[in-house]
Amino acid sequence: MRQVKVLGPGCKRCEATEAMVKSAASRLGIDVEIEKITDYAEIAKFGVASTPGIVIDGKVVHAGGLPKETALEAWLRT
Repeated sequence: MRQVKVLGPGCKRCEATEAMVKSAASRLGIDVEIEKITDYAEIAKFGVASTPGIVIDGKVVHAGGLPKETALEAWLRT
């Protein structure tokens, strides 16, 4: 199971990013556990200054804006 953290204050883009992660994981048949991190101090610990951010298995893979579907699928596969 992949551990995915969506970093952001809970804005519409952050919610859309979470939905995109769920959708991509479902399409790929990958089990994910999604945790939303909304605390700015926690987000800063990942070195992310622009949200939404995505952390997969402890590695920051995206920060700022909505991710591309193809990139998101590639991150989930690796």
